[in-house]
Amino acid sequence: FSGMNLDTIVQSINDGFGTTLGKIGVVIILGVIIGAFLEHSGGAFKLAEKVLGLIGRKRVHEAMGIVGFIVSIPVFADSGFIILNPLNKSLSKKAGLSIVGTAVALMLGLMITHVLVPPTPGPIAAAGILDADVGLVMLVGLIVGSLSLILAIIYCKKYASKFYIDPNPDVTEEFIREKMKTAPSAFRSFLPILIPIILIVGKSLVDFNYGKTASDAGWVQLVSFIGSPVIALIIGMFLAFTLPRKWDKEILSTTGWVGKSLGDASNIILITGAGGIFGTILQNSGIAAILADSLASANLGIWLPFLLCAAIKSAQGSSTVALITTASIVAPLLQTMGIETALDKALIVSAIGAGAMVVSHANDSGFWILTQFSGIDIRTGYKVYTLGTFLVGCFAALLIFAATFIF
Repeated sequence: FSGMNLDTIVQSINDGFGTTLGKIGVVIILGVIIGAFLEHSGGAFKLAEKVLGLIGRKRVHEAMGIVGFIVSIPVFADSGFIILNPLNKSLSKKAGLSIVGTAVALMLGLMITHVLVPPTPGPIAAAGILDADVGLVMLVGLIVGSLSLILAIIYCKKYASKFYIDPNPDVTEEFIREKMKTAPSAFRSFLPILIPIILIVGKSLVDFNYGKTASDAGWVQLVSFIGSPVIALIIGMFLAFTLPRKWDKEILSTTGWVGKSLGDASNIILITGAGGIFGTILQNSGIAAILADSLASANLGIWLPFLLCAAIKSAQGSSTVALITTASIVAPLLQTMGIETALDKALIVSAIGAGAMVVSHANDSGFWILTQFSGIDIRTGYKVYTLGTFLVGCFAALLIFAATFIF
């Protein structure tokens, strides 16, 4: 149907599964192990109790959206969700909320800055291709992203939260009370989450500011090494190992905390890999190129990069690929579109970023990370997250369109 030969289909299956899991597979395993230790040691519930005392039970959606928004500026959205998932589950459980609303708030917060604000790879690559000022792109992205986050939080509180799914159906109030008796402090419980984030942020800052000029410096190499998501989460895992009050061999056995968590991780890994296969087959089928060619000739102004990126994102799944591909297509058209000033270019990059949210579905690894880690069924995932990415992405595009009239 697409003109793909059988060898290309086989290669796409191998590449899609391997590339997706090469980026996120080990991170999933480590994240699940950290989550298991936080839950079974009682640390997640102690941490949730502390956070709820600070923000109140009615502001969990706001808290998760804002945390995701901040964390994803230097950290990949998928990795950020995996790291923050134990906190979100325990907060939702303690507050008596559906995991659907809070998980979608977290993922939308992560995605907004992932596609709009450098130094994440997509926006910074698009800025480079279009020769846009990175500082201006960051400023525009933060303003548009902050306003879009408000819509995302309202959407999650008013709509997504109506789909009730227990954050952790196996955990009862009695279980929580028992675990709280021997739980580590909130501070110690926070370290397996906080330290990996700090390390990954440190790597992003060093790569952004010094990587090109000081790549041979020993300290740059060290920060880049310990700040890679896999190494940062290995460090987080060892910190999680310090949480139980008593250690025994059963914890590391196939029937213990680690064994059961690896069983959970295997399902998530297989489904995420399958999503990667789907996205790669669509990408190699040429459908993204066909959509790009059909839209590139249209005189749509600021809407051209948005619609072009949305079409490519929806067709092949990766926001980063959509951002880079769209920027490459749009670059030769800037003069024809009347794009001249630094602000104009920054707005174009942001419009491309807004399109990179529209929409997340079965060919996007983030869709599977969200649904599988949160226990959300696929149909509900489409109803709440796919719709959410559409609304937030389109709202961001409207804000950028309005900015072209103001500035």
